[in-house]
Amino acid sequence: MSSVASAPEPDLLRTPVIGALLLRRRLWQVPLLLLALALVAHGLFGPQLAPKNLSTLLVWVHYRGLLLVALLCVGNLLCMACPFMLVRDAARRIARPLRAWPRALRGKWVGIALLVAVLFCYELFDWWASPWATAWLILGYFAAAVSVDVLFSGAPFCKSVCPIGQFNFVASALSPLELRPRDTQVCDSCQGHECLTGAAPVAPQQPAARGCELGLFLPEKSGNMDCTLCLDCVRACPEDNVMLSTRLPGAELFEDRSGSGVGRRSERGDLALLAIVFTFGALLNAFGMVSPVYAVQRAIAEQLGTTSEFAVLSILFVALLVVEPVLLLAGAAAWSRRALPERLPLVKVVMRFAQGLVPLGVGVWAAHYGFHLLTGLWTFVPVAQKALADLGFALLGQPHWGVGGLREAVVQPIELGLLLLGAAGSMLVCWRLAQHEAPRRALAAFAPWGALVVLLLGAAIWLLAQPMEMRGTFLGG
Repeated sequence: MSSVASAPEPDLLRTPVIGALLLRRRLWQVPLLLLALALVAHGLFGPQLAPKNLSTLLVWVHYRGLLLVALLCVGNLLCMACPFMLVRDAARRIARPLRAWPRALRGKWVGIALLVAVLFCYELFDWWASPWATAWLILGYFAAAVSVDVLFSGAPFCKSVCPIGQFNFVASALSPLELRPRDTQVCDSCQGHECLTGAAPVAPQQPAARGCELGLFLPEKSGNMDCTLCLDCVRACPEDNVMLSTRLPGAELFEDRSGSGVGRRSERGDLALLAIVFTFGALLNAFGMVSPVYAVQRAIAEQLGTTSEFAVLSILFVALLVVEPVLLLAGAAAWSRRALPERLPLVKVVMRFAQGLVPLGVGVWAAHYGFHLLTGLWTFVPVAQKALADLGFALLGQPHWGVGGLREAVVQPIELGLLLLGAAGSMLVCWRLAQHEAPRRALAAFAPWGALVVLLLGAAIWLLAQPMEMRGTFLGG
């Protein structure tokens, strides 16, 4: 019998033009660095009205929406193009880091705390309305990236500190692409492990190719967690044995294979907490931008007898980001545990099933940020026109302040579709996790988590059906 050869897997790195663009990281980083500097300058010295300033408009309306688009279509593309790393690499030529990142700070705990802090400060200080504050936030990011990675070797800022990076790591689980070996047999015979350790220069005038600074050994890598798509492993591999190819989005959430630099997700409490904060933070962030939040804040203020926004927001965050997740997850875990073959502590059950919430969380973030991006799609045009005109370059003509984006009636079905896709993904992941944890009673193990997904989906649909503030644009004042 004749056998039909299987078609080779697609590899974006070998695709004409696309592969060349991906491998030339500086082509992405330099323009974004110049853009970041322009945002800082306009935020500090431009008009302090948010809809007329590029810093608030591009950061809080456009960047966040495009971030989700990139994550869902390609993966961690914006981490690859991160301008902070360009400045960090330049600083490391002057001061080479010699210290190892403290063991007590490894994992995601610092990044999770900073992610919560960013969500809290965003609401407390109205960053979306302050070009000045947004500019200083960008400068603070540059300072933090340089300070951490000049003092400590590897890439601890990306791996453990950066809140945007932690957000990206979670969402990139749904990316359709992943870096992996083309031929595992080539890796089996490899002696130098250059994808991890780096490679010496092939010529005296060429720089050495560094390996993965995040500690991901490619043959043992599992999924996209901690992968910034920097492609250092591609440049270092002497056999050209690394590919960027397609995979089943979200598979890493339920396969639970031990991966290099990550281990098993089900055994990582920090990864479980990151998934929980990511999902419930999506609902909290959306709640902070709809009309009912003001009634809730007034009720809390009246009960406390205070006018302190800090106190009111603290209560709201504790209720929605601590109390609510604890009650819902503990209830689902207690119900699900009855079907498991071994009697596990509730915390262990939550750790095993928490990853099932990630697709819904991605759907909520995408629907929320997508709303702002699509309804304010062209709002940057008049702001850019005005900024250039103020500098004496009327290259883009006079500002046309009436431009906006898609109508809400058009965007709302897209939002609903993203929520439903996210919920369907969470259902699938929870079902596969239940099959793995309780093969003989999978339906009973799955039921509470399926019910939780439906409950959170209903909350998300209700939230996004409320009037939402058009922050940072003239569309909503």
